Amino acid sequence: MTKRNMTPIHPGEILLEEFLIPMDISQYKLAKELYMSPIRISEIIRGKRSVTADAAIRLGRYFKMEAKFWMNLQAAYDLEVAIMESSHDIYKKIHPRKHAA
Repeated sequence: MTKRNMTPIHPGEILLEEFLIPMDISQYKLAKELYMSPIRISEIIRGKRSVTADAAIRLGRYFKMEAKFWMNLQAAYDLEVAIMESSHDIYKKIHPRKHAA
């Protein structure tokens, strides 16, 4: 088990810092363009809500990129959070399978 010291980056932070701010797009405008509620966009950006498949498709279409980009960001974030929260217990209880001789 490797020790991780970095806080996982939520896809909402990437959406804000790498897309909305540089492109001068407000959260409200993005919500309107994606036919999503402004609250939903705000919650994604604040890391309070996950990027769902539906949101990933909408973001991918709007920014002319693969929806998988957004899904992969979310999956990576979820895995990092799970590792931070429960990996110690898992590694303590579960032992690797031994190969047959």
